[in-house]
Amino acid sequence: MSDNPFNKSENTDSNVQSTATGATGAAKTATSMLGNTAGGLANTAGGTVGAATRGLGETLNSATGQAAKPVGDGVANIGAGVEGAGKQTAEGVKRAGEWKGAP
Repeated sequence: MSDNPFNKSENTDSNVQSTATGATGAAKTATSMLGNTAGGLANTAGGTVGAATRGLGETLNSATGQAAKPVGDGVANIGAGVEGAGKQTAEGVKRAGEWKGAP
């Protein structure tokens, strides 16, 4: 073999693929960590806001009885919707971080 670093026999496709795989693997690891962290935070925030809002609606129902039941139910339903949206967002962020497509 020659001392020429550009000699095709020395620069095989497997070397190029190995470098690309290493870079891709590092990127996947980094985005997975970020995705899992962001997804966990979104899940926590959605769960906290949702539970608090749902609890507020239930408290309104308990405190006011039938008079404000539609309002209390509406507030509780908003809380459940926020919680569900937070979970879906968190799952999407986690899947993106793992380089997975939509389910």
